[in-house]
Amino acid sequence: MDFPLESIHKQAFKLAELAHCSGEQGKYWEIRDQFFANQRTLKPEDWQVHGQVVGLEKFSFQQCIDSGKYAAEIRKDMAEGQKVGIRSVPSFLLGFTEPGGKVRAVKMITGAQPYAAFKEAIDNLLTAK
Repeated sequence: MDFPLESIHKQAFKLAELAHCSGEQGKYWEIRDQFFANQRTLKPEDWQVHGQVVGLEKFSFQQCIDSGKYAAEIRKDMAEGQKVGIRSVPSFLLGFTEPGGKVRAVKMITGAQPYAAFKEAIDNLLTAK
């Protein structure tokens, strides 16, 4: 799920789109790592350089960026996140799969938490079920 925080970083939404465009070439995680390693150079004029560093084919990448083809999907993710109360990242929803395949979230963990916090929350859900 995408949840770019534009209130913190004005390019966050477009960078989420760029990550999806990179994913078309199998480089989603590589571009994500590139962005995080180079947070001072994330302006539009820097995007192609980052793409070249991770080995993206320039024309296809630019065509995808210009198309905005992932914008609606990202907006949908953001709306769903807000609907369930997500206000920050990272946020994790834990829950159960109900008959029919629907997932019911019953616990939210926010922020970077240690393994123990996840283990406790999951153990509590398993014993409550």
